[in-house]
Amino acid sequence: MTPDSLRAALGGVPDPDWLDTALRRVTTEPTAITRLFPAVGRRCGRAALPDAPGWTADDAARVLLLTSLPGEHAEYAERLYQHGDAAERRAVLRALSLLPIGAAGVPLLHDAIRTNDTRLVAAALGPYARHLDPAAWRQAVLKCVFSGVPLAAVADLDTRADGELAAMLAALAAERHAAGRDLPADATDLLHRLTAALPREA
Repeated sequence: MTPDSLRAALGGVPDPDWLDTALRRVTTEPTAITRLFPAVGRRCGRAALPDAPGWTADDAARVLLLTSLPGEHAEYAERLYQHGDAAERRAVLRALSLLPIGAAGVPLLHDAIRTNDTRLVAAALGPYARHLDPAAWRQAVLKCVFSGVPLAAVADLDTRADGELAAMLAALAAERHAAGRDLPADATDLLHRLTAALPREA
């Protein structure tokens, strides 16, 4: 999603005037975002957005606030994440790929992946996860399998998954099998695809 598409999807929020004013305000008074960010859920609602599948009104509005900042995006993202509740943290994670911050937001991904909040784990594995190094990314994918996050939430899964991830999934599958349990269906499917793609030994 782009800021323009999110703005269009937010056309039916309960208080559009508040959102318009808030977006204009952060462009000239960036510090105002620390007060506006927590108020979004109350002002814009938390309903799912029909024109933005997988997005809620509060997620989208908070992302727009962050992208409207004139600068210091990484600093504000970190501050809002560290002081935010789960919904606010999720919005920060979803905004990272739309902010001009390079890899500065990677520590926030690591923090989110360590949590037991599946919403944060899923948000951390979105498009910005391209900045995770391969080892950290593989561990994050395993965290999804362990915690029940659908692998459909993992951006670039088919292009980044490799033989090492296949070996890790195979080891986990063996452990689960020994305990009388199975991998989730999406993880099993991924393992089968990766195994089929590996070169066969002579």
